[in-house]
Amino acid sequence: MTATSAASRVLVLNSGSSSVKYQLLDMRDSSRLAVGLVERIGEDTSRLKHTPLTGEGSSRERSGPIADHEAALKAVAEELATDGLGLDSPELAAIGHRVVHGGQGFTEPTVVDDAVLAEIERLIPVAPLHNPANLTGIRTARALRPDLPQVAVFDTAFHTTMPESAARYAIDVETADAHRIRRYGFHGTSHAYVSRATAELLGKAPEDVNVIVLHLGNGASASAVEGGRCVDTSMGLTPLEGLVMGTRSGDMDPAVIFHLMRVGGMSTDEIDTLLNKRSGLIGLCGDNDMREIRRRIDEGDERAKLAFDIYIHRLKKYIGAYCAVLGRVDAVAFTAGVGENAAPVREAAVAGLEGLGLAVDGELNAVRSGEARLISPVGARVAVAVVPTDEELEIATQTYALVDK
Repeated sequence: MTATSAASRVLVLNSGSSSVKYQLLDMRDSSRLAVGLVERIGEDTSRLKHTPLTGEGSSRERSGPIADHEAALKAVAEELATDGLGLDSPELAAIGHRVVHGGQGFTEPTVVDDAVLAEIERLIPVAPLHNPANLTGIRTARALRPDLPQVAVFDTAFHTTMPESAARYAIDVETADAHRIRRYGFHGTSHAYVSRATAELLGKAPEDVNVIVLHLGNGASASAVEGGRCVDTSMGLTPLEGLVMGTRSGDMDPAVIFHLMRVGGMSTDEIDTLLNKRSGLIGLCGDNDMREIRRRIDEGDERAKLAFDIYIHRLKKYIGAYCAVLGRVDAVAFTAGVGENAAPVREAAVAGLEGLGLAVDGELNAVRSGEARLISPVGARVAVAVVPTDEELEIATQTYALVDK
């Protein structure tokens, strides 16, 4: 029996180390039935916020200790059941899980079994902050509904179409292969969704469009998408490579690490913390919120201005590089928290790139909207777009398509 004949709902779970984000969607019309967040799992100050989006229900919150992910998901199930949307509903077709790292093996959404779980666990060394939490969420959901398909949707999957010339680092091949060292890329569900949505905005099929996608949030990444297939992306073995981010350094001479060890006397753990949590915008100016940085710039803060300038300089380098990689660019799409909401970032990122066909219309760029829209001047050679990402819908769509087969 297919999913469409028996059920149409998909629960999407994004399990972090101390949080669970969730959405319940009805795939008949891609509508959301409920959304929520459990945060500070394992603490006395845990909090669950649940918002039903059907009927006239309003948001509900519960506070107090939530010991672990199992307790968190049981609490989520209780909230959904209160709205008649429980996990025992025959209308629930599957649970879709975000998994950050799928390595080279997982190139598409995959129904979870013991072998899949073992492989996700084997990849923990290249995603130590994310894959363990993702695994916990999957195992807990399987225990709650062992009869229901659990589908893993991988952040890295969209980028597995990169050619070897883009995916390999220029290091000894045997060493790289022995330790699975290559460029994997991340934010794949966002890049997949936004590249397709950009093509739709242009009234074209994805296979006819070349798009540079700029996913700019606290984590940030760029991708070059040729005819619907990723051919290059800025993140690498881990999400540390590439653009300047909220707390991550992005691209850097690897010899800096050796220098910090030999001259600075820092341990590998200290350097890891420095580059992942104390670098990027917060390392440069003490803030990783672009709104606060822009406020400080308006007040004449030179340190905030330098951080912004470094952020934009790196962004421009990637835009130019991906113009070269693609040869023909039909659109540049800004997405995620900063990309969707920070007009000054969009304006600065394309300023001076008129020779590449890039420009923004000041009035269009200033408009705040939750809709996909063009912000380039009418008749521009390259479209510049703002396309709100929807990773949960992408995960639900991929999950449902798989179980419907």
